[in-house]
Amino acid sequence: MPSGITYTVPTVVKNAGFQICADELGSIVEGHNVKKLRDHGGVEGIANKLSTSTANGIPTFEDSLSRRKKVHGINKFTNIPPKDFWVFVWESLQDTTLTILAACAFISLIVGITMEGWPKGAHDGLGIVASILLVVFVTATSDYKQSLQFKDLDKEKKKIAVQVTRNGYRQKISIYDLLPGDIVHLAIGDQIPADGLFVSGFSLLINESCLTGESEPVNVTSDNPFLLSGTKVQDGSCKMLVTTVGMRTQWGKLMATLSEGGDDETPLQVKLNGVATVIGKIGLFFAVVTFSVLVQGLFNRKLHDGSHWSWSGEDALEILEYFAVAVTIVVVAVPEGLPLAVTLSLAFAMKKMMNEKALVRHLAACETMGSATNICSDKTGTLTTNHMTVVKAYICGKIREVSSSLETSAFCSGIPDSSLRMLLQSIFNNTGGEVVKNEDNKIEVLGTPTETALLEFGLLLGGDFQAVQQESKMVKVEPFNSVKKRMGVVLEIPGGGFRAHCKGASEIILAACDKVMDSNGEVVLLNEASINHLKDTIEQFASNALRTLCLAYKEMGNEFCAENPIPFGGYTCIGIVGIKDPVRPGVKESVAICRSAGITVRMVTGDNINTAKAIARECGILTDKGIAIEGPEFRLKSEEELRELIPRIQVMARSSPLDKHTLVKLLRTTFEEVCAVTGDGTNDAPALHEADIGLAMGISGTELLWVNMIMDTLGALALATEPPNDDLMKRPPVGRKGNFISNVMWRNILGQSCYQFFIIWYLQTRGKAVFHLGGPNADLILNTLIFNTFVFSQVFNEISSREMEKINVFKGILNNYVFVAVLASTVLFQIIIIEFLGTFANTCPLTLQQWVSSVSLGFLGMPIAAAVKMIPIGPM
Repeated sequence: MPSGITYTVPTVVKNAGFQICADELGSIVEGHNVKKLRDHGGVEGIANKLSTSTANGIPTFEDSLSRRKKVHGINKFTNIPPKDFWVFVWESLQDTTLTILAACAFISLIVGITMEGWPKGAHDGLGIVASILLVVFVTATSDYKQSLQFKDLDKEKKKIAVQVTRNGYRQKISIYDLLPGDIVHLAIGDQIPADGLFVSGFSLLINESCLTGESEPVNVTSDNPFLLSGTKVQDGSCKMLVTTVGMRTQWGKLMATLSEGGDDETPLQVKLNGVATVIGKIGLFFAVVTFSVLVQGLFNRKLHDGSHWSWSGEDALEILEYFAVAVTIVVVAVPEGLPLAVTLSLAFAMKKMMNEKALVRHLAACETMGSATNICSDKTGTLTTNHMTVVKAYICGKIREVSSSLETSAFCSGIPDSSLRMLLQSIFNNTGGEVVKNEDNKIEVLGTPTETALLEFGLLLGGDFQAVQQESKMVKVEPFNSVKKRMGVVLEIPGGGFRAHCKGASEIILAACDKVMDSNGEVVLLNEASINHLKDTIEQFASNALRTLCLAYKEMGNEFCAENPIPFGGYTCIGIVGIKDPVRPGVKESVAICRSAGITVRMVTGDNINTAKAIARECGILTDKGIAIEGPEFRLKSEEELRELIPRIQVMARSSPLDKHTLVKLLRTTFEEVCAVTGDGTNDAPALHEADIGLAMGISGTELLWVNMIMDTLGALALATEPPNDDLMKRPPVGRKGNFISNVMWRNILGQSCYQFFIIWYLQTRGKAVFHLGGPNADLILNTLIFNTFVFSQVFNEISSREMEKINVFKGILNNYVFVAVLASTVLFQIIIIEFLGTFANTCPLTLQQWVSSVSLGFLGMPIAAAVKMIPIGPM
């Protein structure tokens, strides 16, 4: 053990076969303690003490893995326990209106039982309690299910695979299965899955802003080898030795200090809550007026009788009843079903999206997506399948078709051996991918889709990846990044000297070339004719929707120093390859649907403009009226020019991440569009971050509460679960400042309100004569008829509300089992209330004729609603 070290290995760690504990490893990496690392023998020393190898990784014997887990832990964070269902019940009970109503129920129970005894005196109070519990349990159940869905979503979201070397084999495993001692392979865009140490790599820049808040990336090298969980690889690639995992990492400790925050309300929920508040205040005003009028009536009556100085218990009970009526008016006025409807709708939308393998963390995202007016889509992997293959290659002055069924000898015939060797050396050395043999001894190609396509092409040419790499020593690597749009390596050649290989965007690489390999494999100078021929080839490939890459090399003699950047100029063009990435099935149809719905779809890609235009036309994105522009040209435009240009831009090619960010920002701010962005999360991170995506007369309080349940909570439950249909995409999206109650809705609301008001007013004034009611129960029967008519008006209005503009509201009604169940339950409970709960609900049984009449009056609202829908209405 090196001198100066004071560390003592815990017995349990030593008995498990390790020479260092998790706490010591944590103190080294988190503290960036170079001295401690050196005392332990550097990275190799740490690897030995973790019983692993930087070349072969950890052994995978079950006993070895279990001991490693037991001593060093697993790569999982401790989750905050989910809220129990009864917590949601308690939170639902905190509603101010329900609290007032609960107080009223308590007073009603005490006074009622005192005055009328049990059980008759408890009917009103128990009715209020039952209604409160129904509202509370519907809301709590919705919130509880939503929390469970988020829990499932979080599990799905964290199912990330990483590449590791174990037992000498490179393989993919879940981040949850990572253990200290694992050798992880990281590339640009990867999130570091655990704390660890840099083993080897090239040009590694790490973005630690999530931990430090500093936007400037950190250069990680052998001198500064510390890698922290949660940070991201901004540039370069490396192998990492995992040292600590899970809650022992710096990210895990940070997560432990955070408490779970509540989900933000969506914009629509905020609007609806605002509406509910306004309506509630209006209801409160009328409640106060009603209470004042009733109390004044009592006072005037006593004044008339001369008993205004004498107040009895019956007078106090009457005032209490007036108060109960006033509170009930407030309860009925507040449309608590509106926020519930939004919650249910978004929860159902989130569940549908999860079934489609689309993860949603925030409910607001579902709503915002429904309001999107612009979509800026990446090309590769989004509009296309992201499974690339080389289909054409320009080598030694000739375009050659490439096919997996083609014999190697047939393709290579006519290509000089020297050119073929140089091509294979370029493909197999200048790559971010790898060709490995898995545990089944089968060849597996790892890497990005582009790298995989090139490596598969090299194997098709008969190349041996391992053999070609061992022929020369790699001295310098400059990984591909989105700014330079190229990748380069420098090799030390066995015969002496250095050779640089470069590949990347064809126009950029070709601009750095002054020579080319001819049909004989000879290196000749490029002239204007040959340059134009190569450019025509690139355009020809691109016009066929092929992604083009140019491969080149440069002899550098003995002058190269590994500390210097790879020079970019004086290269010899080896060839140009055309890579095909087929358009995903259904993309063209989806773009057409979006366009018909008034949603503008744009393609923003780093590809060649000809390739981008070809794919965009194939997808239906680029039209005759639209324009395609390149990133460099876009950058040079002034703000005034962009205002005129952006509405017509349908394709942006050769774009940088900043170009996409600028486009999205201008769409959101200058044009006030709701913008959705799709991308791979690496080069598109700035744009993804900038984007948006990311309702009585003669009816008692207990009857009123049942009506409130039908109109608000149950109505919300029924209509919020209505499944979406294709016709939704024919409607224009609601923009950022759009009103959520449209003119069409106002038309339908006013039409139905007028009809229901007229019917109830008519029954109230003329009902006794129409139904020939007389005797002591005439008022009770009339009130029951009014109540029944009003309830069935709501039932049939819910059916009419399934469609805002269509006459046929029955289409697909049986597909929504929740809707059918709610309506059936409402009708069943209404029959029970009328026929069997007369004492409880202040109703009386109706005759068959009265039932038919009241239901028919409710049903009449449907043809009225259909007629109202035929009234033409303009936009907002």
